[in-house]
Amino acid sequence: MKILIISATNGNNHVLGEKISELLIAKHELISLEDYPLPLFVPGGEKADESLTTALVEKFEKADGFIFCSPEYNAGIPPILTNAITWITISTKNWRDAFNDKKVLIASHSGGAGHWFLSSFRDQLEYMGCIVHPRTISIHRNAEFNPESVERILTSFIKLL
Repeated sequence: MKILIISATNGNNHVLGEKISELLIAKHELISLEDYPLPLFVPGGEKADESLTTALVEKFEKADGFIFCSPEYNAGIPPILTNAITWITISTKNWRDAFNDKKVLIASHSGGAGHWFLSSFRDQLEYMGCIVHPRTISIHRNAEFNPESVERILTSFIKLL
């Protein structure tokens, strides 16, 4: 079993990914999407560096599950995350290949509680064939990282896998 922890940014959500990584007992890898400078996807537009998309697709396809750590941007999913998912889906034989039947835990470190992101991203992941854990991790100005709570959520997530 291998879990891929994906941080949308190198800031607070990467720190959140590191904290989750320290508590996670399963085999895992933490990546940041900022390390994969993909161009904005535009149909018929600029092509992405094939080595970047191949490396990213390979990581997603080999993972049994994902933990996404991402902020809420303008009450939604940040562009870097949407863009990466788009490049992954167009770079596989069947657009759902890297996501279908994968187990997912969603985490967020945002200014607010991130409810809009958590809800809309859950919908997107389920549409792509993922099985999304019912609990989420939400860190914000009124909720600090609670290792005991996160550990319980991770234990439940591991059981899902």
